[in-house]
Amino acid sequence: MGAELTIDKASVKEISGAESETKAKEASKTLTRRVWDEARKSSLFWIGGILIVLLVSTALIWPEFSEFSATKINVRNKYLPPLFFEGFDWAHPLGTDHLGRDIFLRCLIGLKISMFISVTSVVGFFIVGCFIGLWSGFKGKLTDILLMRLTDIQLAIPPILLVVAILGVSRPTPLKIILVFILAGWPVYSRVARSIALAERKKEYVRASQVLGASDLRTVILLIATNVLPAFAFVAVLDVARMMIFEALIGFLGLGVQPPTPSFGSMIADGRKYIMNAWWICSMPGAFLLLVLLGLNLAGTAFERARDRVYGGLV
Repeated sequence: MGAELTIDKASVKEISGAESETKAKEASKTLTRRVWDEARKSSLFWIGGILIVLLVSTALIWPEFSEFSATKINVRNKYLPPLFFEGFDWAHPLGTDHLGRDIFLRCLIGLKISMFISVTSVVGFFIVGCFIGLWSGFKGKLTDILLMRLTDIQLAIPPILLVVAILGVSRPTPLKIILVFILAGWPVYSRVARSIALAERKKEYVRASQVLGASDLRTVILLIATNVLPAFAFVAVLDVARMMIFEALIGFLGLGVQPPTPSFGSMIADGRKYIMNAWWICSMPGAFLLLVLLGLNLAGTAFERARDRVYGGLV
């Protein structure tokens, strides 16, 4: 009889724990859905989203069918101006550079590489920073002190100095750039995630999971993280734009993706030498980058305002 009672208690305990996790995940989906629905009501979301979809889809498709090469030199076509300027060529809508390479094609490939580096970096330091912050805030005491002092040390180092110091002593590759961006960017998310964990660990669903025997790691990852972070992840769109600017900056300094692979920063750096007689070599990549950043910032702003409205209504 005692054994049966023990088994029944264990079964009830397991079922209750599963129900607690299920409710937390359902709450997360509800908040995330509300943020998404609220953002879709904004014209900023649609303008930014359509602009980004058009640019990214063109960057993925156009180079595959283009008859030109982004790296092959053709001196016969050098210094061709963009459309509607005297001497333009319809085959090169944004003109050609000092080596006869098509600027439009190079901008598209630069966008594809820059977007890959930026999105991967943001996902990386979002995961790393949020885990460290959630774990620090949830555990508290000595763990919190050690992790937050580590975060303070990292925040004290300017990201540009950290990137220059690391990439300046080795040949930059996309993987190295992503890892350095993650190293430089995680502390900001760590601080935000810690404040979330400090507030969430006192709530009933977290206490219930602890009473029912869930481990700290399971509680942090499956309950707190999934319940809160999805709605905040939308704002990371703005960080993608920030990372694209950062990637263009290090490319301008010669520490980004190395030639002959095109990048926005390296194209602008090369074109500044010819700005007096071939202004489009540096201005067209800059204008292309401006359009991409505009789309990202419009969409990111829509998500940020939607999140504020949703969470403001919960207070």
